[in-house]
Amino acid sequence: MVALTGGALLAGCGLTSGSPMVDDVHPGSIGQGLPLKGAQLTVTSKEFTEQLILGAMMGIAFEAAGAEVLDRTGIQGSIGAREAVKSGEADGMYEYTGTAWITYQGNSAPIPDPDAQWRAVRDADLDNGITWLAPARLNNTYALATNRANEEKYRTRTLSDVAALSRSDPKAVSLCVESEFASRDDGLVGMEKSYGMDIPPSRVIRMDTGIIYTQTAKGACTFGEVFTTDGRIKAMDLVVMTDDKHFFPNYNVAPEINTKALEKHPAIRDVLDPITARLDNTVARELNAKVDVDGDDPHEVALDWLVAEGFVKE
Repeated sequence: MVALTGGALLAGCGLTSGSPMVDDVHPGSIGQGLPLKGAQLTVTSKEFTEQLILGAMMGIAFEAAGAEVLDRTGIQGSIGAREAVKSGEADGMYEYTGTAWITYQGNSAPIPDPDAQWRAVRDADLDNGITWLAPARLNNTYALATNRANEEKYRTRTLSDVAALSRSDPKAVSLCVESEFASRDDGLVGMEKSYGMDIPPSRVIRMDTGIIYTQTAKGACTFGEVFTTDGRIKAMDLVVMTDDKHFFPNYNVAPEINTKALEKHPAIRDVLDPITARLDNTVARELNAKVDVDGDDPHEVALDWLVAEGFVKE
């Protein structure tokens, strides 16, 4: 049984719509004793697939623990959902540490260690009325990927391997990237500098995000810019290069909760921590692919996974 999923819209800075979640779920390994019984909680998210799934997970978990949940997921852009949690119009969402550190908190240099990044974000947001709960291993950041045939041909596993290939066999390396990535200091420009790559502009092909995956899978370019949790990586059997120098910012996901809501309902932490601990890039790719490749509903995907993992029962 699936929740109603009304659209989440913004009027100025305020959320104006949403629908109650009506899943018939019960405690599994989380929510024993219904610690959120009587609570009325609102969950939110951004509008892309991974966020819709994560927002649904949070809401379903709250339901299983006894709360009444209002679904205001699917807000366009990052600022709207963030501001909803900050103002108290929403009680929580899953957010990315790199987005908070760079976009919201105004820092330019990412912190290479993911735990240190999370701690810095957590500490900075305490004054904003937001409490960050424990982070997941799920890290939705930039990467380069290649198809299976090219991986077997060139034996590249890391970005250092790609850099070495670009020097030893320049014609072997071509890149499919977004225009924005091509010009960003935390994208192609910085990556080439950090790894000592020297890829001629003629070997860098700019295109829309979706096309990058299909063209990389076809071998039209040796390597394509991808996001590390995208479901198309698994569906198209792409091989992701390890960022062995930890150049790209960390975008680990973690719940950010309105501090007043957490103080009122401290059980939120115990309900969400086990779920967050299970989330990694492999799980994200599999779940995202169910939506982006198979066409399944994000809420159903979240519910099925929570049931399969034993977190909740139907």
